[in-house]
Amino acid sequence: MGYIGNQASSNFSSLAKQDITGNGGANYTLSTAVANANEIEVFVNNVRQEPGVAYNVANTALTMTGNVASTDDFYVVYQGKAVQTTTPSPASVTAAMLAQGAAGSYLGDATQLGNIIRVHEKELNTSVTVAANTNGMCAGPLTLASGVTITVSAGATLVVT
Repeated sequence: MGYIGNQASSNFSSLAKQDITGNGGANYTLSTAVANANEIEVFVNNVRQEPGVAYNVANTALTMTGNVASTDDFYVVYQGKAVQTTTPSPASVTAAMLAQGAAGSYLGDATQLGNIIRVHEKELNTSVTVAANTNGMCAGPLTLASGVTITVSAGATLVVT
């Protein structure tokens, strides 16, 4: 049977739920941090509460505007939480599938600006200058060979993670 739209995925995800026992107060702790009240749905006695009006959240601190009794059915459904990811099978991602950088380079060429994915050795064997008004980044651990320098020009930024 034909269909309109994207082909169905063979991977599925579900939304995480947290049951909370009311304590007669308004302050509770979430099991997962969230960025804002819109990333969760809060239900009291199966009635959805309005984000920012009936509750607010900061990181894992959930604050209700009213008290929740221990006899209330009280739970949270996480809307903004990634609970499932898909890992591509080996060798299934091709160069054509990757977004091209401004200079058309996408993998490993340190001489090109606009790289999206950068692969590098653990030891730097050539001196490097990060030019003014550009950004540089490398992932560690990183060691410098004898006599090698990294120069960060005025107005440039280098981040080592």
